[in-house]
Amino acid sequence: MNKIIFNQRIFAYFSARIFHMSIRDFLACVVLSAVSALDGYGQISEFPFQVSLVPVTIPNLPGLHSYTIAQHNGKWLIIGGRKDGIHARQPFNSFPASQSNTDIFVIDVANGQFWTASLNVLPTGLREQLQSTNMNFYQDGDTLYIIGGYGYSASANNHITYPYLTTVQVSSLIQSIVNNQSIVPYFKQIQDTIFQVTGGHLKKINDLFFLVGGHTFTGRYNPMGNPTFTQQYTNQIRKFKINNSANQVSYSDLSITTDPVHLRRRDYNLLPQILPNGEQGLLISAGVFQLNADLPFLHPVEITYSSYQPITGFSQYLSHYHSPVVCMYDSVKKMMHSLFFGGISQYYYQNSLLIKDDQVPFVSTISRLQKDSAGNLTEYVMPVQMPGLKGAGAEFILNLSIPHFSNKVIKLNEISQGAFLAGYIYGGISSPTLNPFSANQTNTTSADATIYEVWITNSTTSNSEFKLDGKNPYDIKVFPNPATGDFSFLFDIEKPTKISYILTDGSGKLLKRSVNQLFQPGQHSIRISQDNSISTGVVHLTVVFDDLYYATQKITINR
Repeated sequence: MNKIIFNQRIFAYFSARIFHMSIRDFLACVVLSAVSALDGYGQISEFPFQVSLVPVTIPNLPGLHSYTIAQHNGKWLIIGGRKDGIHARQPFNSFPASQSNTDIFVIDVANGQFWTASLNVLPTGLREQLQSTNMNFYQDGDTLYIIGGYGYSASANNHITYPYLTTVQVSSLIQSIVNNQSIVPYFKQIQDTIFQVTGGHLKKINDLFFLVGGHTFTGRYNPMGNPTFTQQYTNQIRKFKINNSANQVSYSDLSITTDPVHLRRRDYNLLPQILPNGEQGLLISAGVFQLNADLPFLHPVEITYSSYQPITGFSQYLSHYHSPVVCMYDSVKKMMHSLFFGGISQYYYQNSLLIKDDQVPFVSTISRLQKDSAGNLTEYVMPVQMPGLKGAGAEFILNLSIPHFSNKVIKLNEISQGAFLAGYIYGGISSPTLNPFSANQTNTTSADATIYEVWITNSTTSNSEFKLDGKNPYDIKVFPNPATGDFSFLFDIEKPTKISYILTDGSGKLLKRSVNQLFQPGQHSIRISQDNSISTGVVHLTVVFDDLYYATQKITINR
């Protein structure tokens, strides 16, 4: 087993990322500790493939990030997003309307061509929503479904999160743009507050659409917490059916699951999954921000058609913000492989050291998340990197000519070629430095115009991946359970550790919440008194260690 030095650079700072509001007291310290950060190097891999990126240039194609994407017959349809880099720190200069993407793009990557059509010909509601950023979207057949998004609304005279569901007829719109014809007939739109979400994800399992996470943000961003905005996380999974067959789109069968602890996610990756039983599912990967800390989550959340489950026993150290992800399924071993390309992360590698940077920098890491047939998760660092600090806000665009499931997971065992084109990465934010935001150098970042082919090649030798130890080192014991009165939780720590806890009920209501308290090494217990806020039934206790690791247990309350 190889051991390395785990370099923890802990900076509590006025740290802020996309829509990050809170102020953190300025601290600067460097902590070095020797831990077993890697569990193996150059082992025989469950993923005997190599990954390579090949740049593709289309003359005069502009850079974009945080857009929506659909495709038909080799042509891509791109709507929304932004033409600048990461947003500025100053409210007056953040998310300027002049940098919103007000054109629809059709890109033919095989022939190196693109066409555009202006959104200005559309009615106000459509025009304003479709130039926004961080919309939630999903392509189902020939329809692109778009929900929410954030941007400047001239009609509202404010930056808002749009309360719309819009459907787009993909093939006809592409054809009309290529032929310079009217685009107006190919959109439908309805308004409802359940769609007022930005920074979440829209997916589909069987007959249900899943709108997962995100938040509602109104006003002008600022990192100082001044009252130039309002913000509310959804903390929810919203499930519903959509009927797009009539002249007017409609929805039905709405059900909502709320969890202010584990579902408080935005600007994350939502991975389509094939479960070992052959059913489709989803996996929430990282995202921001924790309820008690302005930092990313490390633990994922598994979502099935009927339920969800936080996986607090596993920590994903790499890739914490939205980035391109390639998802593949090995049906023989019943194993999922998900590849993450660059982006923004609290952890990254430098000179074979795993660096923890609480400013959450841009990274060039390419990593792999593996889930085996028993549901065990393992994270690897790939031996190849992005060509620069790229990937944030970019999308992976699947090569539809290779075998894949309806949720765009690649059927790995049905591909016979020694090397295959998995798809493409387009755009995203490119940064020359790790932390341009905290250094007030956001003007050095830009929207990348590069397209990369993503090639995956069979390898008969070890691909020299690093295997990370993602085991959660903390656990709790609750007693008594069931409880008729007060109850306590017990924990054992080996080093000074910050501890906080959150108590919620089955409906997602926040009952109690503590602030961080530093505990010294040893065994400790914390008593939680019952009062009228704790009702009879099942409650959920979540304990957070060092703003990194979570431990959650159910407690039955009997009055």
